[in-house]
Amino acid sequence: MITSLFHDWEHRLASVSKDRVVRPFEWGEDWVTSNGHHSHDAQTRVMSWVTEAMSDTQAFFDAPATQGYQFEDAPAVVQRQGEAGTLRFPSALVTPHAANNTVHARWFPAGPLPGTRPAYGGRVPRSGPGSRAVLVMSQWNADRDGHVGLARLLARFGISALRMSLPYHDLRMPAELTRADYIVSSNVARTVQVCRQAVLDARRAIAWLALQGYERIGILGTSLGSCLAMLTTAHEPRIRAQALNHISPWFADVVWRGLSTQHVRKGLEGHVELSQLRELWSPISPFHYLDQVRHARTLLVYAKYDLTFPVDLSRSLVADFKRRGVPHEVAVLPCGHYSTGMAPFKFLDAYHLVRFLRQNL
Repeated sequence: MITSLFHDWEHRLASVSKDRVVRPFEWGEDWVTSNGHHSHDAQTRVMSWVTEAMSDTQAFFDAPATQGYQFEDAPAVVQRQGEAGTLRFPSALVTPHAANNTVHARWFPAGPLPGTRPAYGGRVPRSGPGSRAVLVMSQWNADRDGHVGLARLLARFGISALRMSLPYHDLRMPAELTRADYIVSSNVARTVQVCRQAVLDARRAIAWLALQGYERIGILGTSLGSCLAMLTTAHEPRIRAQALNHISPWFADVVWRGLSTQHVRKGLEGHVELSQLRELWSPISPFHYLDQVRHARTLLVYAKYDLTFPVDLSRSLVADFKRRGVPHEVAVLPCGHYSTGMAPFKFLDAYHLVRFLRQNL
């Protein structure tokens, strides 16, 4: 009975969004490098590109250093609410949409500001030895204020938080979109590339934290942000702890089976099977990076009545961590995916996330 109640609630919460669009299937050849395979058909060319990416994911997710950081102080009234300002820097991957090529991140320093020091284009709070900071990556289609409350909470508990907008979200969304469709869609290669872009952006954001003197750096991701956070940890040695909120080993399976992505599946069906899609989206699937996150402590959070990240997938990832002996903790929420954002479950979720990061950074 409880399961039915939560599942009905999840369907009602999911149905609030009326702007989901079924987009046409595309291999996305224009989003891949040639790799010398000009003569192949689209499917073969994309698969060759994926195979090459998987042969050296360190190179695939390498983010060259940038000197283009710009920090803008927040107005005094905003600073009184704990937000010091906005960090902007160029994305390491240039897309056809200019708005998407600048990364925006809101900065919530821990505690009172004991002083400032120059940064690229502005001033930021001075950090001390052993100081802690977390990069926050919110869920798919989060608006500009998504996870800002969580960032403020982290700061109140002594952990500075940098809340980064994902590609094609809020200020990075071109005028042609009302949803962040280009990061998860029925365009196969574009989905891989834009998720890759998010990881490159996250690595540059973490590099900025290191430049400010932060030595104990963590990452927190929710839903799509959870997947991207784990990919970042797998390729970023400066991350000491990762809090993964809603989890799955496979990107393709969530899209194929999840409540929130049925419109994406409709665009894929008839063109590609799930087993093939799982292989095509290997570069952005956490399963392949389990051994690469051993350097960090991990919190795995999933919801017992989740229809967007099906529970068997979440439990499968937990089992994979156990089987490989990768250090981790587990928290199970007594709710669904959408209802995680509702009281009282959002408070329980925040408790698990903040407690873990305080203890492991």
